[in-house]
Amino acid sequence: MRVIITGFAGVGKSTVLELVSKGTQYDVVNYGTLMFEMAKEINLVTNRDELRKLAVDTQINLQKKASSAIGRMDNVIIDTHMAIKSPRGYLPGLPEWVVRELKVSAFFLLEASPGLIRARRSKDPTRHRDDESEDDIEEHQMVNRYYAVSYSVFTGATVSFITNPEGDPSVAAGKMIKGLKNSD
Repeated sequence: MRVIITGFAGVGKSTVLELVSKGTQYDVVNYGTLMFEMAKEINLVTNRDELRKLAVDTQINLQKKASSAIGRMDNVIIDTHMAIKSPRGYLPGLPEWVVRELKVSAFFLLEASPGLIRARRSKDPTRHRDDESEDDIEEHQMVNRYYAVSYSVFTGATVSFITNPEGDPSVAAGKMIKGLKNSD
């Protein structure tokens, strides 16, 4: 089975997924990291945050290659984004051909307040993220919700919204683990 967890950058996906992977039999694969490795291999980027600034056609080709690789895996949680904000507008993180290839059975959207996400992002020196306002973050979270529901139309997969509260990622991890057990 393949499931997707998504959320705006800085929501705490990595922290929550670390707890989820310890409490389940699922492996975690990061879609963006796989795309980055593929792009870096052919000298398109030097850091992961440059992916979203590539030409849309290039991003689409990388999505196709990554989805093909992940589509051969089983019992994985795919850490990815529903929507990527590019210079030309929002790009689907999981276009129709990707979700069909992945055969996803459930989508989990991890969310938090825009202020909390903004604060978490400001403390992460490892990334080169754009400075986005709380309104920008709220808009992006809303677009993620719209995309998730649209993707479920193609897959028949369920969509769950999970809040990641400050200071206790085990709450969100517990809800996701419970959702995974219900999806089996």
